[in-house]
Amino acid sequence: MNFKIPLAWLQLAQQKIRFVVAIAGIAFIILLMFVQLGFRDALYSSATAMHQNLRGDLFLVSSQYKSLTSNQSFSRTRLYQVLGFDGVESVSPMYLQFAKLKNPATGEKYSIYVIGFDPGESVLNIPEIEQNLDKLKIPDVMLFDRDSRPEFGPIAEKFNAEKTDQTIEIFPFNSLIGYRVRIGGLFSLGPSFGVDGNLIVSDSTFLRINPNNTRPAEMIDVGLITLKPDADPVKVLKNLQTILPNDVQIFTRQGFINFEKKYWSVRTPIGFILNLMLTMASIVGVVIVYQILYSNIATQFIAYATLKAIGYPNKYLLTVVLQQALILAFSSYIPGFIASIGLYDFAMKSTKLPIMMTVNNAVLVLVSTVLMCITSGALAINKLRSADPADIF
Repeated sequence: MNFKIPLAWLQLAQQKIRFVVAIAGIAFIILLMFVQLGFRDALYSSATAMHQNLRGDLFLVSSQYKSLTSNQSFSRTRLYQVLGFDGVESVSPMYLQFAKLKNPATGEKYSIYVIGFDPGESVLNIPEIEQNLDKLKIPDVMLFDRDSRPEFGPIAEKFNAEKTDQTIEIFPFNSLIGYRVRIGGLFSLGPSFGVDGNLIVSDSTFLRINPNNTRPAEMIDVGLITLKPDADPVKVLKNLQTILPNDVQIFTRQGFINFEKKYWSVRTPIGFILNLMLTMASIVGVVIVYQILYSNIATQFIAYATLKAIGYPNKYLLTVVLQQALILAFSSYIPGFIASIGLYDFAMKSTKLPIMMTVNNAVLVLVSTVLMCITSGALAINKLRSADPADIF
């Protein structure tokens, strides 16, 4: 049984160095696409990490709400009004603000996100927080996010080593006087593009951290609404939207997540830049593959003209070019995929962001690579159409 090596492969492999350089160039474009997708997914997943872990079925926020990292408070009275609606079982207020944490090793101050709630029941579905609720009931005790960025110092490492509470200083943004608190436990939530680290406190400690806060004590940032088991979330949501004043808005969990994603995708420069860079990488990839195929056709122009002279139709020659495009696509995808996994791991360790390879991204980049190469092949085919045997012989 004779095995025929495809002509497309023979032409590409004839000049081995050029073939390797071509694969390296396309693999780099594939790596860029993976990087853009990885950071975009990390942007959305980190920005909505808290949303994913919030307890409750519906969520009440200010009508001016833009994102969790922007302060938009509303009256706690609105949340308690919700208790009077059919289908509502309980409500929980949550307080959010940025403060400055003093690195105990260097003395430098860095912005950190402070989350406050009534420690009678956790508002976050994180087991480590639930296990330490009794500690939060003690005045001036906090839980520190072990996945916070390293600029806050070795707080988690020291706590794990000594297993004792350690004192740190928290500074309100409008004050030079710090407030001393104790780290009573650790939890894992992680940073985002807008947050470098997180602290969990009780609602009473939250208000004491910033005694000069201009907002009244009854102002909250997010209201968590738990429905009765037999309640219809959509029906309750529409009922609340109809009756509550227009100074608040209500979301389901998925609606809350989608609203946050839209903010980071549309209203912030980082979301626009990531989407733009992904588009630019695809366009540059088409240009590079086109140049590779066009150059290969020009080099093999006499061979193509000879094939036409001995009777091979244009359709066969066009198939050869498209086969070359597919060979380049799959040959480049493998090293690009492997390199991206290594880069993801390095970036995740360096930034503490959830930059991970997903099946969706792997398939999306593969399909994009194939389409990119086929598009380039279709553009380069015009060179073949002008291959006239009479001009050669």
